[in-house]
Amino acid sequence: MPAYVSRPRTVFGDHKVTTAEIADDIREHHPDHPRLGAILRVVGNCGVHTRYFTRPVDSPAVAGAAGITQRAETAFSDAVDMAERAAHAALDTAGLTADDIDAIVTAHVTGWAVPNLDVHLVARLGLRPTVRRIALTTLACAGGAQALLRAADLVAARPGSKVLVVAAEVISTVYNHADTTIESMIYKALFGDAAAATVLTGEPSASGLAIDDSLEYVLPDSLDRYQGRIATDGFHFDSTKKALTAADDVLPAVMGWHGPQKPDFAVIHPGSPRIISDTATALSLTPHDIRHSTDTLADEGNLGGVSVLRILERTHAAPPADGARGVVVAFGPGFATAALRCHWHA
Repeated sequence: MPAYVSRPRTVFGDHKVTTAEIADDIREHHPDHPRLGAILRVVGNCGVHTRYFTRPVDSPAVAGAAGITQRAETAFSDAVDMAERAAHAALDTAGLTADDIDAIVTAHVTGWAVPNLDVHLVARLGLRPTVRRIALTTLACAGGAQALLRAADLVAARPGSKVLVVAAEVISTVYNHADTTIESMIYKALFGDAAAATVLTGEPSASGLAIDDSLEYVLPDSLDRYQGRIATDGFHFDSTKKALTAADDVLPAVMGWHGPQKPDFAVIHPGSPRIISDTATALSLTPHDIRHSTDTLADEGNLGGVSVLRILERTHAAPPADGARGVVVAFGPGFATAALRCHWHA
């Protein structure tokens, strides 16, 4: 039986930052970088015009010199605040209260904390002490799709359950001027901060996405594609040249599971313009079909695990026809993929 997904609700960081401001900050901190011209060109072409940070660019926990302790505490505190607001909005949208929720699945990786987002939200939202919890703490960009996947499993295992899904990321915490590779400069411009939430049930209460099947896939020998790193000066996000083709490497497995038919709509994680376009090409999608992914990247950046929920929220503004077939695809570090085969219920 399908798992029905209510309309997600998204909360963004309070500070809107333009790509021009990012470029100015890079110029200020790296005036003598031997590849400054190339860096500014790729930053300008990363597909992002604006993004939202929880703190100003010049704050200690973003472009400043804060160490790992301050960065971790700031990022996690901001993530919990956004997650609480998004969760309340999602419950209101679904017409539910905290007492109605039987399980919570959270996705969060930025800002190391024990206990993690799930336990904090039990207290903040007033969820029942017996609520079942799954905390996804290392999945990053694949976290939102993976959380939907796990929530659908919970709905199938316990018919009648109502599962709250919350993803929250403060990826501005990896904005660190100690990192000077071109890849790290791109990440300064690529990422944004946000939280989003939705509720999954076994019976539809409103129009929206219905999950029919799912795929989890880890690309063999791919540990070096993307990875997080913790040092005394904060969190870092590293990648190798192999990361550029990682989506292409995994798409044959995705297509083998999905089949050759063109979906009617798609939610593609906006990891970069190339990740969106390569996935769209494999699925035979047009630019119009993927507009919600490209618009999210342009207006809000790569939101990590929050992205697919935000794109799904945008999809509600111009919903597919009743019964339209769709697919959700997201990629994460190492190189891991989470995908959902679904349809639109109106």
